[in-house]
Amino acid sequence: MAINEIDINNNILEITNLRKSFGQLEVLKGIDLSAKKGDVIALIGGSGSGKSTTLRCINMLETPSAGEISIFGKKIELIRNKQGDMVAKDQKQLRLIRQKLGMVFQGFHLWQHMTIEQNIIEVPTQVFGMSKDEALINAHQLLKRVGLYDKKLQYPCNLSGGQQQRAAIARALAINPELMLFDEPTSALDPELVSEVLAVMHDLATEGRSMIIVTHEMKFAADVANKVMFLNAGKVDEFGSAAEIFNAPKSERLKQFIQSVC
Repeated sequence: MAINEIDINNNILEITNLRKSFGQLEVLKGIDLSAKKGDVIALIGGSGSGKSTTLRCINMLETPSAGEISIFGKKIELIRNKQGDMVAKDQKQLRLIRQKLGMVFQGFHLWQHMTIEQNIIEVPTQVFGMSKDEALINAHQLLKRVGLYDKKLQYPCNLSGGQQQRAAIARALAINPELMLFDEPTSALDPELVSEVLAVMHDLATEGRSMIIVTHEMKFAADVANKVMFLNAGKVDEFGSAAEIFNAPKSERLKQFIQSVC
């Protein structure tokens, strides 16, 4: 099956009754989430509410304990392996889906032994079979876009945290993903470096890029997201437009949360 055989339709993500347990601890207790192409969805909530676990279940970095996930119209079927763990039944299908997902982590996860340029061309050339010349042209365009073209031959250790995170975003974009996943991309940054990363993400949202963002940056979420999900103790407490969530919260827990962080 070629990658273009995956149906990139209007409903790019459907999550139904998602549950995740670590031993006896149930972290996710029945999450429902639907995303259409072009949606920018912010996941907000206190520490331990299940935001990052939800995001990591989407690309199967964490395997759900129960529930259904369909991405680009393809349901990810789960089976139990010999060790008793839940895994994706069709690993080839999972690889194809992941090739259309861009993931940006809290801790950058750049390859430290490679230059920034090499970091960006590695997956396109080694996984997608893109020629090095084509990958370099693409990498340089992306680096100009995130303001790092002059750093292309530097190693990650020579860049600031904000620069490394912008490089990580460029690397995720190098595969031209249909859905970008951001797991608290500014939480590891000094406050003065946060704005440069948020500016890049704001541009992505403006161009219509589909994004799901776990964030503690409430002003950014209010400005950029067209939908906001508030998680509390592993459940969806409220889900609606940014205006509804931030200007007219219904639950007492959400009211308390907004008051404490805004």
